[in-house]
Amino acid sequence: MTSDGTATASATAMGSVPPQTATISILWALSLSHLLNDVMQSLLPAVYPLFKDNYALNFFQIGLITFTFQLTASLLQPLVGIYTDRHPWPYSLPCGMGFTFVGLIVLAVASSFPLILFAAALIGMGSSVFHPEASRIARLASGGRYGFAQALFQLGGNAGSAIGPLLAALIVVPWGQSSLGWFSLGAIAAMFVLGQVGRWYQQQLMELQSNQYPAVAARSSSVSRFRIISAIAILLLLMFSKYFYLVSLSNYYTFYLMQRFQVSVSTAQIALFVILGSVAAGTIGGGPVGDRFGFKTVIWISILGILPFTLILPYANLFWTIVLTIPIGMIQASAFTAMIVYAQELVPGRVGLIGGLFFGFAFGMAGLGAAVLGWLADQTSIEYVYHVCSFLPLFGLLTVFLPNTKGR
Repeated sequence: MTSDGTATASATAMGSVPPQTATISILWALSLSHLLNDVMQSLLPAVYPLFKDNYALNFFQIGLITFTFQLTASLLQPLVGIYTDRHPWPYSLPCGMGFTFVGLIVLAVASSFPLILFAAALIGMGSSVFHPEASRIARLASGGRYGFAQALFQLGGNAGSAIGPLLAALIVVPWGQSSLGWFSLGAIAAMFVLGQVGRWYQQQLMELQSNQYPAVAARSSSVSRFRIISAIAILLLLMFSKYFYLVSLSNYYTFYLMQRFQVSVSTAQIALFVILGSVAAGTIGGGPVGDRFGFKTVIWISILGILPFTLILPYANLFWTIVLTIPIGMIQASAFTAMIVYAQELVPGRVGLIGGLFFGFAFGMAGLGAAVLGWLADQTSIEYVYHVCSFLPLFGLLTVFLPNTKGR
């Protein structure tokens, strides 16, 4: 980049003026990297029982591990997005994955609680770089099919979150803490793939500077500043409802099934995989639907649409409980893709900021939700938690206050 001004203009234009056709190979590379990234992230909570036994940790210390990871993963993401909006860094993705690589190695050999916290912080830092930058490049490679690109990118992450606990059960639990080091090979593979993505991104920036793309000014929003701020606040409230309900399923669903229906741990884990698999399967749908019918429509459906199922769930028997979680997972999965693309349309030219803000908020809400719902379950019961959470989709009514944005 020849100057800060040029870098800023390049970043803005590249976020707003995509090539004519989607670069499918780049989108698949980002999705694969997202899968590897989220598999490695999901290993951290999966080994909590090992750490608790090996180092005599209490639940507060376990909570501090989650807090450290969520802190670095959530708070740094908007800062990374703001910086890279102004100063594009094509090879930030493999560098960010390097933090995850080092974090896994430290986690595999950690012999004390402070080292475990340090490893969790490194893995969170890797996530803070990966998500906003990968989201930006997915939009650039979309060819104007922003919803499809973000959905394909999210598909990898949700699949990784579903696969991670299974790999932990098959490898880490029987082989112990040191086996975490083998997963660092996934970080090396992701760094290689992301290096190719970075090379492609650098070429796009160079071609833009050499006028191979027509110079196009960044599109300004037709919505007032006050309405933009209000809309972002509403979207964050919708994300609050989504992630509090999602964490009730991902963190406490197995306990719910074992307590209410007296099922075995293995049966509960299979039921959890059904939910996570449904989320992964439903991810790809919201993007193309949003491209065609508008992302506000998808937000309506993805948040408010699960309300009938969540209200019935606390009263269903075991069979119907498992069945109801399938549409809940599939419908709700499209929400994040729709919200992030809608926000990017609302604030054009600030792709990194929006990606960092929303991914960071999602991580923060997941951590906060786990703590709050755990406390509520301790004070009442796990079944009461599901009665309370069944009303969270009512937040979807706030969608009526979102302004309409123009499509592509």
